Amino acid sequence: MKVIIVGCGRVGARLAKQLDAEGHQVTVVDQLVSAFNRLGRDFGGDMIVGNCIDEAVLRRAGVEKADCFVSVTNGDNRNLMAAQIAQRFFKVPRVITRLYDPIRQSVYREMGLETFCPTSLGADLVR
Repeated sequence: MKVIIVGCGRVGARLAKQLDAEGHQVTVVDQLVSAFNRLGRDFGGDMIVGNCIDEAVLRRAGVEKADCFVSVTNGDNRNLMAAQIAQRFFKVPRVITRLYDPIRQSVYREMGLETFCPTSLGADLVR
């Protein structure tokens, strides 16, 4: 499976390393070169430096052939924009996005996006 992950923070890096270890074709996009240090030397996927809402950057990452697109940057709005571009413009079959604001979760889902919200997950664990 070809997976594009935008955002190479803790979640993005962990997901990228896990999928790479399982044999998937993984490309990670981040604006900061230093973010790729989280991937370690064993990471066999591709790393693209650039803005995840830039069409040229996404094309370089291979979005047109992606089976799955995961947006896990540190901003809800950027994640939404990247996810919508992947879903609507490039027709990626599976698009998953992280959001921090649980109020937005139902709106994102109505747009056809798969979401996960650490805020809600944490609150649910306490209940």
